Amino acid sequence: MQIKIKTPAKINLTLEIVNKRPDGYHNIKSVMQMIDLYDFLTIKAEKSNKSSIFLDGTSSEIPYNEKNLVYKAAQIFYEKTKLSGYKTDIFIEKNIPVSAGLAGGSANAAGTIYGLNKLFDNILSDKEMHELCKPLGSDLNVCLEGGCLLATGRGEIIQKLPFVKSKVSLIKPIGLGISAKEAYTKYSGLKNKPDYDMTTKLTDAIKIGTDLNQFLYNDLETAVFNDYPQLKQIKTLYPKSVMSGSGSTYFILTGDIPPIENYWVKTGLNFVADGVSLA
Repeated sequence: MQIKIKTPAKINLTLEIVNKRPDGYHNIKSVMQMIDLYDFLTIKAEKSNKSSIFLDGTSSEIPYNEKNLVYKAAQIFYEKTKLSGYKTDIFIEKNIPVSAGLAGGSANAAGTIYGLNKLFDNILSDKEMHELCKPLGSDLNVCLEGGCLLATGRGEIIQKLPFVKSKVSLIKPIGLGISAKEAYTKYSGLKNKPDYDMTTKLTDAIKIGTDLNQFLYNDLETAVFNDYPQLKQIKTLYPKSVMSGSGSTYFILTGDIPPIENYWVKTGLNFVADGVSLA
């Protein structure tokens, strides 16, 4: 059995930190939007004398072992379904930059659960797949559901919002990745934490169809911005650009910007209404 899945990147149109939780995570409120920049998963499952999971792929920046979220997602799928005696091979074609605030790893993991479920004749319901996604990471439920979503809790509580069409371009300093741990730690150290409630304002703007640009915002950008000249350069060139997730990718709601030396630039992208899906 074999299946190919496409897993889209996401951007945070807003990202606001509500508070720190007892488990060490943060409660957030965020409007997340999937875009048509995709990784691709080729998933094979064959009967075997013993159960095994093997990963491979095109990127040298990710581990192809049990540390990868894809491996953990496959493992948790088999545990939940009690299916055994399968040799599972997953090949990851990476096009979404790593450690970029675009949820590439989360999308891959959500796509693994979705793809295995398709291979095994939809053995799990949509609700059961969402329950599997929750413990694996904050963005998996968003990536599984797709479109435009209001995400709360640590990101796993989702509410569908109306889909709005838009062009988008991405800008990322080459060689600069910012971990979520770094960004959240620096946010915790801010003396004056912002409180603009942009998520509510943007949600209202989406519902009534007004311009989104004035409400795009990210608390974590405030936390890391002054530490990286590369981020300041992006903001100087494109004042309306906003950081996605914990960075270091910025997005701007336009379809075309020129190349920038020492920056990865991806133009001509669009908002999409779906999440992980058949390729």
